[in-house]
Amino acid sequence: MFDGISTQLLMGQILIGLINGSFYAMLSMGLVIIFGMMHIINFTHGAQYMLGAFVAWLLLNHLGIGYWPALVIAPVVVAISGMFLERVLLRPLAGLDHLYSLLATYAVALIVEGLVRYQYGSTGLPYQNPIPGGVNLGFMFMPYYRLWVVAFSVFTCLGTWILIEHTKLGSYLRAANEKPQLVQTFGINVPKMMTLTYGFGVGLAGLCGVLAAPIYQVSPSMGSSLMIVVFAVVVIGGMGSIIGAVATGYMLGVVEGLTKVFYPEAASVVIFLFMTVALYLRPAGIFSGKEQN
Repeated sequence: MFDGISTQLLMGQILIGLINGSFYAMLSMGLVIIFGMMHIINFTHGAQYMLGAFVAWLLLNHLGIGYWPALVIAPVVVAISGMFLERVLLRPLAGLDHLYSLLATYAVALIVEGLVRYQYGSTGLPYQNPIPGGVNLGFMFMPYYRLWVVAFSVFTCLGTWILIEHTKLGSYLRAANEKPQLVQTFGINVPKMMTLTYGFGVGLAGLCGVLAAPIYQVSPSMGSSLMIVVFAVVVIGGMGSIIGAVATGYMLGVVEGLTKVFYPEAASVVIFLFMTVALYLRPAGIFSGKEQN
């Protein structure tokens, strides 16, 4: 197709980019929901992503509960732990400078990662593939599970966007963020809504961790190594834009994959180059203001 580059290599890297982009999109969407609704920069997001994968691994290896039930159970466990964290640690910091919640969530992330490393070590733990096999497309072999991850990610992102932007519940959430006193006059419990919002956002991170477990090694550092990229995706797309987080996540995943083909030396920095250009040309994010009504 290109000089010295086979179609198989090119399409394979696009597939890898879409898979990475699926995780970037889901994780950044959870971050945007929490920041957009609660103005919290959630540095525990990577640890909560890691916890989703570890809960799935524990369910399988200690309770014999497989992947499909874990796809529901693990995100719920992560969401409940997140709601507890919001009530105990983050709610008392509400109204203070963003720096306080940022430092608090960063400290929690370090503690959680350290505890998991102490208990299970730093070596990655394998998780069996729930959908073995694949389909031969002629120019490449596409594993069924990776195809499932991309499809499920698109479905989840689309469903979440519809929930937040086009339902009555989403309207209540946005109103509670903008005018909480007014919303409370209608009998809506705003603090409870904020707790549920945080739980939903971190539940997305836990769900993403379950999806990642069969692809990557389940390890304490799997979240921290990914979150730098995810925060860059959020900055590029726009801190308050769900559609921006999703679109940018998929786009940059593919760009990263293609960069590994054409210029491998830049693959680890291409996303940050995009972030630098985006901050210079549009500091609020390339999708900022797109979802304003």
